Amino acid sequence: MKKIIAFTFCAFAGTAVFAALPPLTPEQAEAAALAKAKTAYGDRVGAYKLCLAQNKVADQYRVPGTPAPGACTAPPPFTPPVAAAAAPAAPATPVAPAAK
Repeated sequence: MKKIIAFTFCAFAGTAVFAALPPLTPEQAEAAALAKAKTAYGDRVGAYKLCLAQNKVADQYRVPGTPAPGACTAPPPFTPPVAAAAAPAAPATPVAPAAK
């Protein structure tokens, strides 16, 4: 019973801590987007290398006369994501001084 009570208390305390996190700054959001893009690219490269290894093994056991395994497509080079919003520009029209 004590374990159930302790687990329930920790669950509620944990959700309260995570609910109070401040929003990300633009720099943090940009860094998170870059990390997400790098991870996705790493996954594509890993899938390509896995495809090459599977084709190599399949070629070793392939019976003559059967079709070759499908070709692997190499992922394009990594390109970092573009910043979503640039810094706001200065106003185009100059502000007139106030009349006296």
